[in-house]
Order: sequence, then structure tokens, then C-alpha cells
Amino acid sequence: MRAFLEKRFKLKENDTTIRTEVMAGITTFMTMAYILIVNPSILSATGMDFNALITATALAAAIGTFVMALYANYPFALAPGMGLNAYFAFVVVGQMGYSWQLALTAIFAEGIIFILLSFFNVREALFNAIPQTLKKAVSVGIGLFITFIGLQNSGIIVNDDATLLALGNIKEITTVLTLFGVILTVLLLVKKVRGAILWGILATYVLGVICQLTGLYIVNPDMGMFSLIPSGIVSTPPSLAPIFFKFEFSQVLSINFVMVIFTFLFVDLFDTLGTLIGVSTKAGFLNEKGELPKVKQALMADAIATTAGAVLGTSTTTTYVESASGVADGGRTGLTAMTTGILFLLALIFSPVISVIPSFATAPALIIVGLFMIEHVVDIDFTDYSEALPAFLTIIMMPLAYSISDGLAFGGVSYVLIKLLSGKKKDIHPVMYFVALLFLVYILL
Repeated sequence: MRAFLEKRFKLKENDTTIRTEVMAGITTFMTMAYILIVNPSILSATGMDFNALITATALAAAIGTFVMALYANYPFALAPGMGLNAYFAFVVVGQMGYSWQLALTAIFAEGIIFILLSFFNVREALFNAIPQTLKKAVSVGIGLFITFIGLQNSGIIVNDDATLLALGNIKEITTVLTLFGVILTVLLLVKKVRGAILWGILATYVLGVICQLTGLYIVNPDMGMFSLIPSGIVSTPPSLAPIFFKFEFSQVLSINFVMVIFTFLFVDLFDTLGTLIGVSTKAGFLNEKGELPKVKQALMADAIATTAGAVLGTSTTTTYVESASGVADGGRTGLTAMTTGILFLLALIFSPVISVIPSFATAPALIIVGLFMIEHVVDIDFTDYSEALPAFLTIIMMPLAYSISDGLAFGGVSYVLIKLLSGKKKDIHPVMYFVALLFLVYILL
């Protein structure tokens, strides 16, 4: 088995080991396992069956991640994307009044289009056209973005009517546990403990269980504080029947339906490009030209996952930024992704255990990974303002707009405009003009 894994995933070539890859895969899964509950919660607002959505979410994540592992040999995990699922539920179905069956049809069409674009290297050309400065900025921006998510998930940063955001109650047990997790994880990293991020998650969870047993952590579902002790170990996976292959083609030729498809296309395209750029930069996968070897395979895996996810009954399946946590823990090959995919399948059986892992336990991982990813800010030339401003906009817009694609769009448009107006046209890749036009259309729409 060891020889097979070594040959299949080229472990020595990527300077990694089976143990490192498996630990990294577990870390990735732990930081994104929330999607198993959150995605069904959002999509069920459309009338879709909640239990069936749990199965669809797990299977879509597993299929997409397996394709990434075996076809591209990258440590990237996939799952139904946040943001796109909200657009699916609350805009396409809630505001526009389409049925969820028609929305799934739009996702399926999007996946087919992406397969074609990936096959003919269109998405690869878009990836390679993005300048090095923006690629470095994307990594930094994603770092701030996922740190921001971790701070919110833990209650350290909260919404505020007066200032939009404010410091939460640091004396709350969940914030105390998160801060404990951050400090512990950093100490493990300083001591060079393998799998430090994963051990940080598990230790924070175990301490949370102790706090519940001693009365320091009080279960209150209305406050989002659920029991940390699983009600069981195994369960039977819910049936997919209520949502499997439920397409509706009655309005596919309407203008509104076409607009829905293009919205899904734009957001997914830029989110995926941004995520691949950011995580690949952190992993050191980009070559001297800023290109990602096997980017075509990675993008094809993403397209296949979206198509398969629609058939199963869930919204757009895409590459997850939380993959950076596994990369930060040493993951470098598809064995990391394969481990994550297997865990998504096991989650269907062991869902009572998986579902009790709280956000305060995974928040430290997101915060620490954000720290890892901002290191590339030193590689940006801030003395050249034609490079600095686009990079800065990319970085700052990701957390503030709560969107990877928005940050990349603002950076891309400003890069082309500033280079043109300052007489530095030679710095612009020819394809970047088309990319900037796409970004502009995306922002306006």
C-alpha cells in the first residue's frame, strides 16, 4: 500500500509523507465540515428536504475532492460553496420566484459550460493572464478573509448597528476557548509538532466538552450554543430521493434564466480562480511565471464537481479556501484531498460525532492559516503605485466585501486601468484586457 500511494501521489517528489498528507487531510476536513450542516440549512429554505441535502452535500464534496486528488494530484478540497448557496436560496428562489428545481438546472448548465471552458483551456488562459502582483495579493487577501471568518465564528468580532463591526464579549466562554486554541496552536507550531493545526482543533474541542461537563459552557440552542457531546456514534445516511436529478427545463430559454446562469458562472469562476491562486501561492505550486502546473486538471475537477453536485441536488460545488489549512499543515499532494474526501463519506455514517464539532474549535485554525498566508505581502512592490494600488484593493476588498471574487475583480480592473493611464501598457498580458472586461461586467451586474 505504501508503495502504491508513493507512486500514485508522487510523495517523495513533493517532499512529503503519508502521515503528513493524512494529517493535513484531516485538518482540511475539520475546518470545512461545517458545510455539512450549513449548506442544508440554507438550501432547505427553498423547500428542499434538509436530510437529503446532508447526503447531497457530503457526496458532492467527496466526488469533487476525489477528482481533484486523482486527476490533478493537488491537496485542494471541494464542497458546495458558501455565498452561491445563499444566492441560490434567497435570490433565485426567494426573490426571483423560480423553483429550486429550475435553480438546480441552472447549476447543471453552469457545470457543463465550465467543463467546456476547461477543456478548451479558456479558464487556464484566464488564470495565467492574472499578473504576479495580483496573485500574491490574492494570497494575502484570502489570509485576511479567512482570519476574519474565524474571528466572526468565534464571537471575537460581532456585528454592530453603529459601527457595522465591533469587538465581541471576550469573557464569553466560546471566545476564551478560541483564544486558548490560537495560543496552543502557535505553541505547537513553535515546537514544530506535526499536525499542529489539527491537534489545536481537537484540544480546543476537548476543553469545550470539559467546560460543558463542569457548567462553564451552558447549552443554549437559541444562542447558537449546542451540546458538544454527541447523541450517538453512527447513523443511517438520509435518502437522496427527494432532490436527486430533479431538473426543470420549462424556462431555460428565458432571459432571466440566462442571467441566473451567468451570475453563477461569474461568481464561481472568480472565486475558484482566487482560491486556486491563493492556496497555490501558499503551497509554492506556482512556477516562476506565476502559472500553476496542471491548472487545467484542477479547473476540470471543479467543473465536474459542480455538474455532479447539481445532479445530486445541491448548489455549486467549488474549491474551498479552507484547503489552505491542510496546506499549512504540510499537505502537498492529492493524498491530502483523498483523505478529506474519504472523511466526507464517513461523515454520512458518523454524522452525530461530526456535527458536534463547534465553530469555536475550528476558528483558531482559520486565524492561524490567515497568519501563514499574509507572508507574501512582503513580495509586493509597494514603491510602484501602479502595482501597489491594485494589490491593496485586492487585499482589502476580500474581507470587507466578504468575497474572494469581489477582491479579485477590483484588483483586476484597477490594474489594467492604472497601467494604461500611466503608460505601462507593456506590463499587461493581452488576455488580461478580456479578464478586466469580465471583472467589470461582474462588478456592474
